[in-house]
Amino acid sequence: MTNPVLEAVEARADEISALGPANEALGRLDDQAVKVLRDVGAIRMLQPKTYGGLELHPREFAETVMRIAACDGATGWVAGVVGVHPWEMAMADPRVQEEVWGEDPDTWIASPYAPMGLLRPVDGGYVFNGRWQFSSGTDHCQWIFLGGFLADADGNRLNPPQSVHVILPRADYEIVEDSWDVVGLRGTGSKDVVVKDAFVPAYRVIEYAKVVDGSLAAESGLTNPAYRLPFSAAFPLGITSAVIGMCEGALAHHLAYQRDRVQITGQAVRDDPYVLYAVGDAAAEIAASRAALLDNVSRMYDMVAAGQEITFERRAVGRRTQAAAAWRAVRAVDEIVARSGGNAMRLDNPIQRFWRDVHTGLAHAIHVPGAVFHASALTEIGVEPPQGPMRSMI
Repeated sequence: MTNPVLEAVEARADEISALGPANEALGRLDDQAVKVLRDVGAIRMLQPKTYGGLELHPREFAETVMRIAACDGATGWVAGVVGVHPWEMAMADPRVQEEVWGEDPDTWIASPYAPMGLLRPVDGGYVFNGRWQFSSGTDHCQWIFLGGFLADADGNRLNPPQSVHVILPRADYEIVEDSWDVVGLRGTGSKDVVVKDAFVPAYRVIEYAKVVDGSLAAESGLTNPAYRLPFSAAFPLGITSAVIGMCEGALAHHLAYQRDRVQITGQAVRDDPYVLYAVGDAAAEIAASRAALLDNVSRMYDMVAAGQEITFERRAVGRRTQAAAAWRAVRAVDEIVARSGGNAMRLDNPIQRFWRDVHTGLAHAIHVPGAVFHASALTEIGVEPPQGPMRSMI
């Protein structure tokens, strides 16, 4: 089966690449970069067909994000992050789906999901307050998913905590300008957002636990296996795909740069067996990372399609595979950058931008390996991980 979005991206790959410096200079995606993503359908890959989406296989989504990110890291990152939000919106109440996509199926939805807000119950819904960082691509979005905790009538967080995802229109939150000044992924425009006393109807609040275990999709009557994936398989996919794609872009620029390069010793790189070995090893590591990530999501998709349960153990192993893939690929980029010479650090050389971008992408919370590796190891030796932070990202 062909992937129409990937084919469209290939046709405009040079344009996406050329817009990279403009994205970085603006601190957000250039309007033309946004237009390209809209034109090729990048944000509609996981959107339900009932609202003009394509409902592609999550592997196809990942492959497309990788290709975009190989052209420009920021554009790929936004495609991966904003592109996964229609997946969750497909499970939301039909009323909010109509509000978001009814008039314009190309409406984009931002996030973040970090539970930094509190919802105090009132008649018909909640009053919502909070501040969040890292809302990627937010300047180009008209709605947003925000993480929060339910509170009691006095505004105190419930105990035990109950985590939710809240859906808000652009009029109900503020984007904080000049809140994204970073060393890498500058073009993503991942700014802070603030919510002050916004009223949220109850139908725009989603119970996080039901997204995590895939039960919300079943309750919503969705039959496409893509929507039955657990959140910990779907959400990280766009982010890690972008990081691996950036690593592929760094490798491609490195190879082109080294082809005719002569080192300060007077030896051509093509004649240096030590550099060539390191480049070959790095290329193999990046390819292995790509294969591991795609195989991981494909296996989960097949399990769901066959009606099998995705257990906590399987989710933990899947997250381990996903996080390890990102770290392996970024370490490989470090090896090739270390052999690119000082000129690779010049601002007109895209290698340094990809290098900065991959490290910034690796800093995302979804790539922190500690608790994930710990939990996966416990499950594989038959020990149930304790409730709490160790399980929260799985």
